[in-house]
Amino acid sequence: MRNPGSNARPGSSRPGSGIPTTGKRGDLPFGAIGSEDRRARTPASPTSPQVRPSVGSATREPGGRTAPRPGNTPRRNPFADKGTPPPRLQQVLARAGVSSRRDAEDLITAGRVQVDGVTIRELGTRADPVRHQITVDGRPISVAPVARYFALNKPRGYLSTVDDPFGRPTVMELVPPAPGLFPVGRLDEESEGLLLFTTDGEWAQRVTHPKFGCTKEYDVEVYGTPSRETMETLRSPLEIGPDDRSTGAEVDVIASTGRNTRLRIILHEGRNRQIRRMFEAVGLSVVSLVRVRVGGVRIGTLPVGQWRTLTSNEVESVATTPVPRRGKATTSRRRPPGALRTIAAPPDRRPAWGERRPS
Repeated sequence: MRNPGSNARPGSSRPGSGIPTTGKRGDLPFGAIGSEDRRARTPASPTSPQVRPSVGSATREPGGRTAPRPGNTPRRNPFADKGTPPPRLQQVLARAGVSSRRDAEDLITAGRVQVDGVTIRELGTRADPVRHQITVDGRPISVAPVARYFALNKPRGYLSTVDDPFGRPTVMELVPPAPGLFPVGRLDEESEGLLLFTTDGEWAQRVTHPKFGCTKEYDVEVYGTPSRETMETLRSPLEIGPDDRSTGAEVDVIASTGRNTRLRIILHEGRNRQIRRMFEAVGLSVVSLVRVRVGGVRIGTLPVGQWRTLTSNEVESVATTPVPRRGKATTSRRRPPGALRTIAAPPDRRPAWGERRPS
């Protein structure tokens, strides 16, 4: 006969534990994974310790509690008194700088990660890095106690990566060292401008994934003067490579001398070398490319090669940019034939040709 304690519905609580249950295995707290979650759970009195059901035959104690076999130590669930669930184990490893979150999943499924001496293989297992001993291949991890957020004005000649196997300069040489710090997104070696860094993997996901609507703004100089048809092509979905297609961008003219043209580009997605490939597709060559904004963070007057810490308002605003609902990219941008829209350059941008810098 099945124990009544096992009939708890997802979202309810097991008697005496205060732990919400769920229909997803990945959301079970640490200590409730493996074969135990398929066994009937029995109610326990509020004052009695949580015990781990034994494998094989087991004896019953008064009150319906399962008694451990000789030699087994009763184990209390460490998250029973937590108001919010701890982070998933792969997120803990990523924040500690052990690996990326995807590589951390491979470490877990390979059985190389232990929590309090117990090998974990279930993805989605939650663990508290403060209250538990987490090791990878027997070596304890160190977790940064506070998330870090930096902005760098990236110069040319640096790779946007944590490490380069060929020994080339990377952007990590330009920011202060911190456990688990990594660049958010990329700027190619010849591009300049705003590059964000963090130790917070979830925040980085909100910055880089298109569904969160964090836009990126660029100041791009190209050879020649693009025609009206070229501008409309850049604003529309465009093939930029084999099996690769951009969804279009916001494109406006900042200034033009006839020989070169400066454009403002706003992207709602982030593909590899997307702007350069967009201009290659329409036959234009890029002279310079500078990122001036990510979400609510602007490069401002930050000198090239220098970094600063983001403010709390910037951290909150960078991942909460509203997503504009765009239909056909050209419907709201109709202009007279041959006309190009010219906008004034914001004060944090480079001056136009012939324009004197303020003294």
